[in-house]
Amino acid sequence: MGDFLTILSPPYLQEFANGLLLTLIMTAAFLMLGGLWGVMLTMLRMAPQLDPLVAAYVSIHRNVPLLVQIMFWYFAAPEFMPAFVSEWVNQRSSEIYFAILAISLAFGAYVSEDLRSGIRSLPPVQYEAARAVGLSYVQAMRLVIIPQAARVSLPALTNQFLLYFKGTSIASAIGTAELTHAAYSVNNTTYLTYQTFAVATVLYLVISLVIMAVSARFQSAGQEKRR
Repeated sequence: MGDFLTILSPPYLQEFANGLLLTLIMTAAFLMLGGLWGVMLTMLRMAPQLDPLVAAYVSIHRNVPLLVQIMFWYFAAPEFMPAFVSEWVNQRSSEIYFAILAISLAFGAYVSEDLRSGIRSLPPVQYEAARAVGLSYVQAMRLVIIPQAARVSLPALTNQFLLYFKGTSIASAIGTAELTHAAYSVNNTTYLTYQTFAVATVLYLVISLVIMAVSARFQSAGQEKRR
């Protein structure tokens, strides 16, 4: 018990708090950016001319490990950027931004696939009716089709969100000071391995359970509306 008190006292508690905060910030960022990107990919893929390009994009992100994608954006991508951009990146803690970018791009690919599956489950008359009342393609997708597809796909979207929330731990490989990185740091200082990673495990578990509870609440609300 005393060892746990050591882990949960300053300065180690502050390290965990900072790591948890950065994890939550990264999670919120990739949820917004990746979610928006996933919706855009879904809408683009409805165009026959763009479907092969979007399909290739999705296939790449589904078949390349997330760690490799993060490594590519952090180590390789700056080499192809203009010199002034590379200098700006090198002078700052760019690992956070590249981690969020890589996770958002990958998350968006999965979101687009789940939404596309949701759209396929909807009656075609939904889109036709939306266009018949004068809505443009973008308006019909944004106001009618995507919201319904999101409700249908919510369980799958929740699973992807949970996977990528936990996937933020991979960002520690490039030095992002999120929760897993904080746990490594505390462990390297205290050598209290079991206690350190038990605390990290509980924090990840609590947040995952909260996400699942919120998703279940939205699903219940959606079922009540349909009744």
